[in-house]
Amino acid sequence: MDVTDARTAPTTGGPATAGGGPPRSRKPPKPPRRMPRPLPVYAPLSPGQALVRSVLALVAALVLAFVFHLLVVSHVEHFAAQQQLSNSYRAQLAAGTAPVSEGDFDDVLLPDGAPVAVLTIPQLGVKEVVSEGTSSGVLNAGPGHRRDTVLPGQVGVSVVMGRAAAFGGPFARLQSLQPGDQFEVRTGQGASTFEVMGLRYAGDPTPPAPVKGESRLILMTARGAPFVPVGVAYVDATLVGTAQPAGARQTTPVTLPPSDKPMATDLTTVWALVFALQFLVIAEIGAVWAFRRVGAQKTWIVFVPVLLLASLFAADQLTRLLPNLL
Repeated sequence: MDVTDARTAPTTGGPATAGGGPPRSRKPPKPPRRMPRPLPVYAPLSPGQALVRSVLALVAALVLAFVFHLLVVSHVEHFAAQQQLSNSYRAQLAAGTAPVSEGDFDDVLLPDGAPVAVLTIPQLGVKEVVSEGTSSGVLNAGPGHRRDTVLPGQVGVSVVMGRAAAFGGPFARLQSLQPGDQFEVRTGQGASTFEVMGLRYAGDPTPPAPVKGESRLILMTARGAPFVPVGVAYVDATLVGTAQPAGARQTTPVTLPPSDKPMATDLTTVWALVFALQFLVIAEIGAVWAFRRVGAQKTWIVFVPVLLLASLFAADQLTRLLPNLL
């Protein structure tokens, strides 16, 4: 009797099923509804095109950083500066060393940005430390006192200037003050209450000159839509009570720096803007080089913080070229 070994029997048609039936045939995959689109193939950029793209990216980064700095960062800087000025001035008031003239307690000329008063306008919700000087850099921290005028509450005319939109915009609603409204200014000589006389613009008649022994305060800010100034708004106020004697002043209207006048720009830090732009250009070149050498992922991780810092630094210097009452 012949016995055939099952292990040597030929098999055809694929694997057998569990029940010993014929093997199942695999169904072909369903074709996609739509054929995938081929990936676009771009021609490599020429050196000129690569340069144009880099320049446009640099300009876009600078513009975005400038707008972000003006709308967001500037308000944070103003808040932080006011906290520092408030702490410093409170300590001076407690020690009795708050300045009452253009010099400090040791008769040294006050630097720009030194705190000299606290302005409180309840109708506007304003409580700001006033610094000495009215340049663009000083007004970034809050209202500034014009150096060629007496301090508020002293005999004579005092001028305080403030921004209308950027860096906190402390004088944004200054033009809403009405005649008869009262507000307070505290200096090293005590608190003084002022009453609003009226609002005026360039070309309007000015109030009569103060009489002997009278103290008057003029608040100035930009007039027009936010960030689009068209002129200067003036709010005149007179002291309610007895004026204090005026302190010594070295600065006169003739020697007042041009950067301290209304709607002036500060060109003393243009050199810092040049260095900031150079830093931004170098960072951009480094990012392009890294993108070609190590790829996009590593370039983003390393150069995004660097480019952000460089852009904000350049934007900060650029804002100093804007009008000081903006």
